[in-house]
Amino acid sequence: MYSRKKTSAFTEPSWTPTERLKQAVETAEAIVVGAGAGLSASSGLLYSGPRFETHFEDFIEKYHFPDMYTAGFYPYLTLEEYWAYWSRHIYWNRYDRPVGEAYRLLLEMVGRREYFVLTTNVDHCFQDTGFDEKRIFATQGDYGLWQCSLPCCQRTFKNEESVRRMVELQRNMRIPGELVPRCPVCGRPLTMHLRCDDRFVQDAAWYATQTRCMDFLSRHRTGRVVYLELGVGGNTPAIIKYPFWRLTLENPDAVYACINPEPWPLPEEIASRALWIGADIKKTLEEITDGGAE
Repeated sequence: MYSRKKTSAFTEPSWTPTERLKQAVETAEAIVVGAGAGLSASSGLLYSGPRFETHFEDFIEKYHFPDMYTAGFYPYLTLEEYWAYWSRHIYWNRYDRPVGEAYRLLLEMVGRREYFVLTTNVDHCFQDTGFDEKRIFATQGDYGLWQCSLPCCQRTFKNEESVRRMVELQRNMRIPGELVPRCPVCGRPLTMHLRCDDRFVQDAAWYATQTRCMDFLSRHRTGRVVYLELGVGGNTPAIIKYPFWRLTLENPDAVYACINPEPWPLPEEIASRALWIGADIKKTLEEITDGGAE
């Protein structure tokens, strides 16, 4: 079990950043995890390379896509081709993919104490690893949900059964026309529940999770809190990075830690209580948890 005695995380100047983070975690009263795409990438869920080449060989041959991200934004001429691509994208990133080791190690690290997860990831890895669904706020959507393309209503729709049929029945990079998903309210085509513009649906479940997240942050504005940022890039720093900096600044007992191979300068105002670990996330979590051993 982790030690609960009150000690400073930064009293040993000779410690490495990983050792300092481990001490901060061991003495934390609460941990707020902020996770971006780098956490899934550390678990091998890459959008390019062998995974992409194996599952999308035909799309690569036709369009010369370099990765799934690019392919997802391509303006396909028909809905049948659009959903042939996206059904496979959803399937291989949401329904048929391993639970990443980095996620398992993270759960081992935080599972015994107060925690909350704020993530821009949409692949459902936190839930599938065993994190408490009521402690996860996925702000940007979920591959397992669709919404009206207008949208005509603030509702989302589960897609697993439909996606599996699309993957099974598609031929020549097209799904049968009758499988094109349509809104049960207005009949317009459905689309991915991903935040791309101001049409993103924030349904009742989204707002309920946001409320739980805000309540957790409010309850832990003081005390030994670790704001742990994992694999967050520069596309949406206002969702995780900047709020974590502000919350650390407001709480003199808080620690901010960023694990990311890509360097990011730390604000001077919190430099004495901030860490950047420029290493692989999974490797760092292995060091902190001693490989996940009990």
